[in-house]
Amino acid sequence: MRRPEGEAPARRPADRGFRARTAFLPFSRPTIGQEEIDEVVDSLRSGWITTGPKAERFEREFAAFTGARHALALSSATAGLHIGLIALGLRPGDEVIVPPLTWAATVNMIELLGARPVFVDVHPGTLQIDERQVEAAVGERTVGILPVHFGGAPCDLEALRRVAAAAGLWIFEDAAHGVGTRLGGRHVGTTEKLSVFSFHPIKNMTTIEGGAVASNDEVFIKRLEQLRFHGIDKGSDGNIDVAAWGGKMNLPDVNAAVGLAQLARLDGFNRRRRELVQQYFRRLSPSDVLVLPADGKGHSWHMFCVCIDHAALGKTRAGLLSLFSEHGISVGTHYPAMHLFSLYRQFGYGEGDFPVAEKIGAQTLTLPLFPAMTEADVEHVCATLTAILSGRL
Repeated sequence: MRRPEGEAPARRPADRGFRARTAFLPFSRPTIGQEEIDEVVDSLRSGWITTGPKAERFEREFAAFTGARHALALSSATAGLHIGLIALGLRPGDEVIVPPLTWAATVNMIELLGARPVFVDVHPGTLQIDERQVEAAVGERTVGILPVHFGGAPCDLEALRRVAAAAGLWIFEDAAHGVGTRLGGRHVGTTEKLSVFSFHPIKNMTTIEGGAVASNDEVFIKRLEQLRFHGIDKGSDGNIDVAAWGGKMNLPDVNAAVGLAQLARLDGFNRRRRELVQQYFRRLSPSDVLVLPADGKGHSWHMFCVCIDHAALGKTRAGLLSLFSEHGISVGTHYPAMHLFSLYRQFGYGEGDFPVAEKIGAQTLTLPLFPAMTEADVEHVCATLTAILSGRL
């Protein structure tokens, strides 16, 4: 069980050489200031707390930030994946190519609609979907590619676009990690027909819970609007009609109020993330046991994931998590390879199918990274990890 923030963790003896810490360092923490509080209070006082003017303003400002023509705010990125796949026409029996290194929502929505996820391994260096294997995975029932901008780094969209064009496939970008990520000077999620973003509290910006879809196609975004809210079509005469299914996936104004304040501060948040990441790079040295993530232009650094060869180190990952916890640090494990989960083994997947994703999923540790971290926090994380790798812990 994760120890509540602020509760003093158990410590090893002082002669271990670690400075005393009075607070537990979480894996992630949203940056909430007076700006967010003022926007929320303004919404509460206005009497309009469900979807209204602030949600509409957030959509306009988020579209402007990314460079997309249209954005639609939603209750979650999962909701965006759900209605996005419906709008793209995904049907039972269709196949969608997707990486196994992602959060469950990416693949769950494919399975929910009766389609089949076709997993493709990732590059060992970048952790992004391997476009060379994507081409080989295209079959008669393949209708689209759902790439993930893992960890805030951009995947190779140009290569995927060539594969998609040759086979007549759509591309639906999962940019849940990619708020602020850029590729070739453009924000990800703005060149294909559809993309989805997440504003969960661990992301680079938050609306508490929430997400958005972005598209440059006005007709397509209107279809998504219907799917977002009960399938309702409002006529110019004031009457409404429901011609097809729709859910209830709208983002309330109170959430959008937080998002508006966060969006205005996002560039600063991401600059701070990059500063902290560079400190990690300066203080950690790659080795046969430790693999550091790839750096690169356009990276928004949603996560800083390292891989540790537990067998070579003579420790288990559970043991490593415990050691970090004993020294007041929470680390994550992002992510286990999806194809090994029970739900996806029904499609015939198993150990050895995607060795790169399996190795990463088994060895990855996600180190703390959020704007309110201090240089001393990074130093403590690095000192603890170095002590573990050297056998002093």
